[in-house]
Amino acid sequence: MTSFFLDKFEYTNHCNQLLIGLLLKNPETYKDRISLLASHTLNAHHVWNHRLFCTVASYSIWQILEIDNLLAVNNENFEHTKLFLQKKNLEEPVSYTNSKGESFTNTAGDILFHLINHSTYHRGQLVGQLKVEGVKPIVTDYIFYKR
Repeated sequence: MTSFFLDKFEYTNHCNQLLIGLLLKNPETYKDRISLLASHTLNAHHVWNHRLFCTVASYSIWQILEIDNLLAVNNENFEHTKLFLQKKNLEEPVSYTNSKGESFTNTAGDILFHLINHSTYHRGQLVGQLKVEGVKPIVTDYIFYKR
């Protein structure tokens, strides 16, 4: 199962890099909803990584990141997730507190699957928003990545 998740996070990282590259080529679009969604997608991954390792996150869920920091945050997220996959059991229960202060426990595998879905969902929103801004959309479908 670890290889399944590693593959999906490699895909997530690849698509995030493509999207960040598109934002860096079109910095005038990095405002309003686009900056919020791009930041949120990366911040959420960051926060979940820290929940998995039971450490304190540096970013909050809705904090706006500087456009020049997006690649670094994405790379750090990917490296931390890979480290987690190497060291931890996916069936291990992880207890955490959400941004509203509520306590929950889920398996590490469920959290990782959520992270993949969350990133895919918001990348789709971002591509749609960029299209509205007149930017030619990128293809982020998993099957295209695997071809």
